[in-house]
Amino acid sequence: MFDPQLVKLFGDGILETLYMTLVSTAISYLLGLPIGVLLTTSAPDGISPRPVLYRTLDVVVNILRSVPFLILMVCVQGLTRFLVGTTIGSTAVIPPLVIAAAPYVGRMVEGSLKEVDHGVIEAAQSMGATAFQIITRVLLPESTPSLLNGAAIVTTTILSYSAMAGALGGGGLGAIAINYGYHRFQPDMMWIAVVLLVLLVQLIQAVGDRLVVKSDKRRR
Repeated sequence: MFDPQLVKLFGDGILETLYMTLVSTAISYLLGLPIGVLLTTSAPDGISPRPVLYRTLDVVVNILRSVPFLILMVCVQGLTRFLVGTTIGSTAVIPPLVIAAAPYVGRMVEGSLKEVDHGVIEAAQSMGATAFQIITRVLLPESTPSLLNGAAIVTTTILSYSAMAGALGGGGLGAIAINYGYHRFQPDMMWIAVVLLVLLVQLIQAVGDRLVVKSDKRRR
């Protein structure tokens, strides 16, 4: 277990897993946050109803969320090669991770924004606030704890997706578990990778929970 080569192997695996997870999460939120806001505001009961836009986004999000990640990863190999020049390795996992996670982020954001008290929104509207002002000064600030909780869930979900990507040439701890534990019949290597993945999930969730508590005005 304390062989320097094994320590380096698992150390690199942890770094690759964090790289795939954090970069994919950041890009997914850059895309998914606006999607969630549009789903919320353009809904029939939103602050700026746009039925056509809402139905289009709703269908696209549902379709992308319905495709299993491993199948999606195979389907977008051409796009992945175009974007990063390869379909193998940690960087090559990021495009399919983003495509899989961005719609999920959109739904999580939509759910968080819809938790905001309609009375607060109506009060802002009665004072003449524009849709943009309601989004930036009411919806997003009021839903911050829920958004942070959702971000922790999304991050751990992306981490699990990155581990699955090891079956198709991805890097990280998932690749170690599959390449050594399954293909080379070394179950001890697989279990070490699994334990490290569980610890990473626990760490991410703990950080998320702490941020939620700090941002929740009701707990101060």
